[in-house]
Amino acid sequence: MWKIINDKLVQTTDTTRVKFRTNISKSLIQELSDLAEDYDTHVNYLIENGLKSVLAKESIEYNKELRPKDRVQYKTTYDKDLLMNLKEFAKKHKLYINDVIEYSCQFINREEVKNRSYKHRIE
Repeated sequence: MWKIINDKLVQTTDTTRVKFRTNISKSLIQELSDLAEDYDTHVNYLIENGLKSVLAKESIEYNKELRPKDRVQYKTTYDKDLLMNLKEFAKKHKLYINDVIEYSCQFINREEVKNRSYKHRIE
């Protein structure tokens, strides 16, 4: 992200984002990667969009028996407030965070996803 400070453009780190590591289905990550390529965005922006939709609904119908068996470690950054809300939501519904992340991917609104250049915005 870039900021204008004293009439100069300065590159800064977006402090509203935090690193987070979880385990997600490898096939889902591949699907999201392909989708991100098609929509000129990043996988984490797609995930965040889906999470916002699920958190807004405040309900989830998740079958724990259908958990994927191909989970791999996935590291990325998320909006700090969104991640905090996700943790509370998962705890409230007695689910793991990665369960909620995988579930939320079916609710991605492709029209509202941030594009790849969002991280280079000027504020």
